[in-house]
Amino acid sequence: MTQPDDLGRVVIPKEIRRTLRIREGDPLEIYTDKDGEVIFKKYSIMGDLQNVAGQMCETLYKTTGCPAVITDRDSVLAVSGAPRRELQERRVSSELEHIMEGRQLYQHRTGEGAISVTADGVSRLALSLAAPILSEGDVMGCVILCARENGQGLGETEYKLVQAVSGFLGRHMES
Repeated sequence: MTQPDDLGRVVIPKEIRRTLRIREGDPLEIYTDKDGEVIFKKYSIMGDLQNVAGQMCETLYKTTGCPAVITDRDSVLAVSGAPRRELQERRVSSELEHIMEGRQLYQHRTGEGAISVTADGVSRLALSLAAPILSEGDVMGCVILCARENGQGLGETEYKLVQAVSGFLGRHMES
């Protein structure tokens, strides 16, 4: 049981923060349901761009023939070229988190182990290219192209497209 202090602040237990991946400074939505229960929900700044992200994924998929995914820091926001049910709103894998935190474009190399998009292993999609979305120096999410079904590798064109889309989304969030 948690009680508000004299300023009305409430401490969110460490286990809940860890489960929801709430870091210091992360924005939260706080609202009540019809029964008067207070609900805390992690707020995704990228969530406001879900329609734009969906359109970008669709364009990437049609242009490259590769399944395309856009995430925020924690979960999948938009998907094209792969079953949405498998990916939408699923938590990203720890390997993908590591790529985002590195703030560098990732390109899969032959002989490396496959990196999954999601943490739960439900999806069999493996990353081929991943470009973190940066806004004012902060990581906001990632633009991903996955391997083609025919196994054909990705080239310079796809590399530049992923970079351009992540740059666009990062600048779009700044405005």
